[in-house]
Amino acid sequence: MGNSLYISTTEAGSGKALVALGMINFILRRTPKVSFFRPVIQTEAVSDGHGFQPDEDIELILQHFGLQQTYEESFGLRSHQVNDLLGQHQINQAIAIIIDKFKALEQRSDFILCEGSDYLGKGAAFEFNLNQEIAKSLGCPILILGNADNRTVVDAIRPIQIAVDTYRNHHCPIAGIILNKAAPDHVEALEIALKSNHTGYVSAVIPYEPRLISPRIQDIVQQLQAEVLYGQNLLGRLAVHFLVAAMQMQHALTWLKKDSLVITPGDRGDVIVGMLQAHQSSNYPNLAGILLSTGLKPEPAIAKLIEGSPQPPPILSVPTDTYTTASQIKEMHITLKPDDSERIRLSIHAFEQYVDLARLEAQISLEQRQELTPRMFTYNLVQQTKANPQHIVLPESSDPRILRAAAVLRSQKIVHLTLLGKRDQIEQRIKQYAIPLDLDDLTIINPAESPHLEDYARTFYHLRKHKGGTLDIAHDYMLDAAYYGTMMVYQGDADGMVSGAAHTTQHTIRPPLQLIKAKPGVALVSSVFLMYLGDHVRVYGDCAVNTNPDAAELAEIAIASADTAQSFGIEPRVALLSYSSGDSATGEDVEKVRQAAHLARKRRPTLLLEGPIQYDAAVDPEVAAHKLPQSTIAGRATVLIFPDLNTGNNTYKAVQRETGAIAIGPILQGLKKPVNDLSRGCSVDDIVNTVVITAIQAQTNL
Repeated sequence: MGNSLYISTTEAGSGKALVALGMINFILRRTPKVSFFRPVIQTEAVSDGHGFQPDEDIELILQHFGLQQTYEESFGLRSHQVNDLLGQHQINQAIAIIIDKFKALEQRSDFILCEGSDYLGKGAAFEFNLNQEIAKSLGCPILILGNADNRTVVDAIRPIQIAVDTYRNHHCPIAGIILNKAAPDHVEALEIALKSNHTGYVSAVIPYEPRLISPRIQDIVQQLQAEVLYGQNLLGRLAVHFLVAAMQMQHALTWLKKDSLVITPGDRGDVIVGMLQAHQSSNYPNLAGILLSTGLKPEPAIAKLIEGSPQPPPILSVPTDTYTTASQIKEMHITLKPDDSERIRLSIHAFEQYVDLARLEAQISLEQRQELTPRMFTYNLVQQTKANPQHIVLPESSDPRILRAAAVLRSQKIVHLTLLGKRDQIEQRIKQYAIPLDLDDLTIINPAESPHLEDYARTFYHLRKHKGGTLDIAHDYMLDAAYYGTMMVYQGDADGMVSGAAHTTQHTIRPPLQLIKAKPGVALVSSVFLMYLGDHVRVYGDCAVNTNPDAAELAEIAIASADTAQSFGIEPRVALLSYSSGDSATGEDVEKVRQAAHLARKRRPTLLLEGPIQYDAAVDPEVAAHKLPQSTIAGRATVLIFPDLNTGNNTYKAVQRETGAIAIGPILQGLKKPVNDLSRGCSVDDIVNTVVITAIQAQTNL
């Protein structure tokens, strides 16, 4: 039987999505076999009368986490079905249907997160009783979620106490209590009240975070049927504050806050121009956008000014008057969408920051897996990095993905960062893309103005003068951000570098090969990819650097890759791959692999290693039992070494594209100090992961 947890709210608007995101993300570190289930969902017909609107939380969880279940499997009954059965006095039949669907999911799940029903039209007491009956019938421990928004401590605690007493009286197990949306100055008092009254449970208070309930500009466009006049590529911005600008411009400016949506009639050219100027000024916060009411559009002269502005904020137009427009904004239905990556990240971070996950895990008795899941692997790496933060330099500060990754890394205090580039240009990019990055929280260096420039140039000259270089040439090299960043690492002014989001692999790798060079005793620098393959992590090497290694080089790659795996918490079981397994074939290519295996065993007798071996025999226990029944590695390999670059590069890309696996790398191994390359198609998460890996490599070099 799988483990489960039931989220039961004391009222609507408590923030179930935040808790669901946090819980699923946490459990996926333990097992990939996680399901999401809602016993009852709202019934809301689509506009054409055919079918129903999809449940927002089910769509959010299934799409964001890619859970292996269909939409229909994710709920028990629709609200109108429950009401029909209740009208026929068949509540037991309704619960039986819910249990059947829950059990079907349970058969293939290690854990099921249940999220209680929404308001069903029968009253809050009825809804609570229904959730209580369902949770008891499913046998789930209950996580009570309360809403502290705009409440005193007493008023916030009272519904929690009623819920606890009711569940206790009906012998329902309670795993924990969470109060969400607490005023910051009430958090401590609420924590004391929960812990003193409910000592046997996990308790947590999550502070109010306005960005979590703020609409994106694209949400405003959709719900108000607004026309987008400018800034179509910036609709993901959050509108955290709202300002109706009906006063004179000099007064309106004093009311501006960061990420404000300014609402003003479309003929107020003075407001439009003033707000554009404020948005571009370093003395005022950047805007989320401008919403023009009354259906009037900017006059041609104003429109020409906007069109000539560098990256204006989104400017929208609606036909309604200003009062109606502001009222519609206030009444908007704000929900998390699967593509809302910023608020999803904020939700998960808030949950993990304020909830005692270790205690909660103990309460629901989730069994530990022997093998690390990709999420747990990543989580462990982040925790290892945060325990001893390293200093990483990022040369490509003009790329918004780098800046967004920097915001994530600094918000969670994962590493110390230096960005290379001009401060004013970086500030402009941050404003342009509304990136929540505080530049005072990191270091910015413009190589051309750096006090270290001349010293770095002289060091480069001494390192490369045997190649015919001059001091002037060295100076020019140091103006290149990749070379400057590499020299920072070489000189010990940074612990590692990550680059390649906007440059070729060669542009990233050449500087460290020239300056940092290989560790003593390492014959060559090689690379690996960390492959996130569904429910496990594998190491692939070498798929990026060495074209056609000989037997000695292949042995070197195998040993280095095993050491890399070990440093990341993966038990190294090495498979040297070929087109045949064991002694089943001969030939130049397979003999090279056989010789490499011999050399690697000779150099590292304790290393768990098999080769030559085919890929299927290396990873599939059933195939291994037929091809290499005596091997202790076959079927269990964690480190897969390819015989040449052609095979390795094509294999990792094929696996990545055909299975949806995440490939982190190439991770360079063998350098004295770490420098790592990014794919030019990398995501923000790829950058964050690569920085974390680089920091861990730096830790192991200490």
